[in-house]
Amino acid sequence: MNTQNEIISADRDHCGEIIAAIRGNTSPKLMQQKLSDFHGSDIADILPKLTVQERKRLFRICTADMLSEVFEYIDEEEAKSYLPEMEPKKAAAVISRLETDTAADILRELSRDYRELLIELMPEDIKKELSMIAAFDESEIGSHMTTNCIVIKDDLSVKSAMKEVVRQAADNDNISTIFVEDESGSYCGAVDLRDLITSQNAESLDSLVMTSFPYVYGNEETDDCLERLKDYSESSVPVLDASNRMIGVITARSMIGVVDDEMSEDYARLAGLTSEEDLHEPLRQSMIKRLPWLTILLGLGLIVSAVVGMFERVISQLTLIMAFQSLILDMAGNVGTQSLAVTIRVLMAEELTAAQKFKLVSKELKVGFSGGLIMGIVSFAFVGLYIMLFKHRDAVFSFAVSGCIGAALMLAMLISSAVGTLIPLFFKRMKIDPAAASGPLITTVNDLVAVVSYYGLSWLLLINVMGLS
Repeated sequence: MNTQNEIISADRDHCGEIIAAIRGNTSPKLMQQKLSDFHGSDIADILPKLTVQERKRLFRICTADMLSEVFEYIDEEEAKSYLPEMEPKKAAAVISRLETDTAADILRELSRDYRELLIELMPEDIKKELSMIAAFDESEIGSHMTTNCIVIKDDLSVKSAMKEVVRQAADNDNISTIFVEDESGSYCGAVDLRDLITSQNAESLDSLVMTSFPYVYGNEETDDCLERLKDYSESSVPVLDASNRMIGVITARSMIGVVDDEMSEDYARLAGLTSEEDLHEPLRQSMIKRLPWLTILLGLGLIVSAVVGMFERVISQLTLIMAFQSLILDMAGNVGTQSLAVTIRVLMAEELTAAQKFKLVSKELKVGFSGGLIMGIVSFAFVGLYIMLFKHRDAVFSFAVSGCIGAALMLAMLISSAVGTLIPLFFKRMKIDPAAASGPLITTVNDLVAVVSYYGLSWLLLINVMGLS
């Protein structure tokens, strides 16, 4: 516990030192030297705690290189508000020094006029790279790539290749893997830097090239690429165009960021949102994201209410059964949501064959049936005793009602397991994100299943067969 407290205290002092340096009266040169000792992530953390004037002072004193390191740890929304606090030339210089995928993401968030102003102030080679990345749709893997990599020709000797790596390393920091192309620019493979360093000068470069190194095409869907690359642990993966020319790389950091975004998006959909929200989201935008699903769920809720109304005669004759409606609905919703979570997890992890899909559905049906049978037996015993002891009804009536409840519970849980499994499988088949089969949607559908099961069995068994009222 003491160690944890010491770490937290050290972090707080860290932030305090940075803020104190910014708010101090030291010369710009000394302040710059002090701030250069801190990691970009630490400086990024304190930006929201500064006033606008303090941030402007920080941006004037720090070099573009220092600020680019800071902006690598700032999300696009924050960068959108901070960049206008700098001189346009410096803002353009900062963006020019960012990883190209990060720079492209930030530029997308800026207003059109301000974006055009900054791009105009950038070097021509940076403009070209950003334009290339911006040409890809956000759902395509090319929109997440960077041009920060080392590429050499396949006809070089090991000694010449080493000199070329040293030359390019001055402008690129992703140097652990070197990529190789032929004279026409077609991608050939990759060379590990360690292998290149430890090889003998007389050894040919061909013997070092890994021709089976993974790669992706820029216009491939991000989800498909991540699925394929998850078994590799490479620090960077080459991105090719339609002519098999290398146009950039996807770094491990970019892949982690994409996975995080995908998980956030899927979580939002599971909660019944059209996209994820954040703490600072305006009311109007939050409502726009929530209303579509709420409208759909309202329609389904009205259908559930209409179905309940169809069993008005059953309810009027056996008003007691209304007390246990929520029991059936809740359990059906719970088991359906569990099946949904398992199915989406499996679908996100791998592509299933027809046999594997059948096995998944069979397994979830068995789980639903087994859980329903156990819960049904428990309900039969406890609900029967409850009606006898607290409602003062005879044993036949009490256990007839609890038996109907147990049977309805078993049936509802079985069908809900099927619904929670089959709906995301159907969505996947229709090329729709299975996460769109959100928890609220499954719960509402299962409410409908539970209502029909419960009141249908009550009408059939209790009123028509046993003649209870």
